Amino acid sequence: RSVSRASPNLTFVPACLPPDPAEVEELQRFVSNSKRLFVMTGAGISTESGIPDYRSEGVGLYARTDRRPVQHAEFVRSASARQRYWARNFVGWPQFSSHQPNKAHLVLRDWEKLGKLHWLVTQNVDALHTKAGSQRMTELHGCTHRVFCLACGDQILRSELQEHFEALNPTWKAEAFGVAPDGDVFLTDEQVRTFRVPACRKCGGILKPDVTFFGDTVSQEKVSFVHQRLAESDSMLIAGSSMQVYSGYRFALAAREKKLPIAVLNIGPTRLDHFASLKLNFRCGELLPLIV
Repeated sequence: RSVSRASPNLTFVPACLPPDPAEVEELQRFVSNSKRLFVMTGAGISTESGIPDYRSEGVGLYARTDRRPVQHAEFVRSASARQRYWARNFVGWPQFSSHQPNKAHLVLRDWEKLGKLHWLVTQNVDALHTKAGSQRMTELHGCTHRVFCLACGDQILRSELQEHFEALNPTWKAEAFGVAPDGDVFLTDEQVRTFRVPACRKCGGILKPDVTFFGDTVSQEKVSFVHQRLAESDSMLIAGSSMQVYSGYRFALAAREKKLPIAVLNIGPTRLDHFASLKLNFRCGELLPLIV
């Protein structure tokens, strides 16, 4: 199996013990018994690629700062909120878009190739599963690498929008103050004030990342599609998620209702520890490569 030899970036990974052989064996048994495994991943699978998450103890955004992500209603309603969001995103994009999959992403890709993984649902918007080569996959909350117009629906690549930003702001410069989980950085209000934001080239409408912001909802069509894939599965593995957000947690509840065995791999407590068949408190990129 091909896995990355690059050392993991542990800056945003909470401290934890190395995998316990007995617990590795338990997860091995769980995966071996699964014929149609449904996997859901969260931000904790990407922290080893250098992307911070929101909730990890001591190292997540909520632990390090009082800053909070943009709300959907605020983005849609306020031009100044969009200006602030896009200025921060513009500065952070070159680094964020350069992040690469880690061993955990590559193992899940290989499980798919072997026919072990029936469907993968990620709550992440970082495109790392796509970069790893996963295909049987749903991006539950969308992806920052795509942008669309709220008025006409026209889509463009985020990399293309970066060129539009550069053309509109040829002399604008800003120094970042820390990195946030969704590709943006922290800037002062003064830095943001002169940043210019392009409109949709087709209709002049508002451009928005193709992601579900906080306060927004996942489309019913996508939710129904994921429920169908879960109905075809015989077990569920959650990797790198505390499952605090209901848009993902609902599928764990559905799996419990179907009496599917559920394994959880996450550093720290999760919302389903009390009904999971197996809970493991280790790094995804350290444990998953041990499972064959």
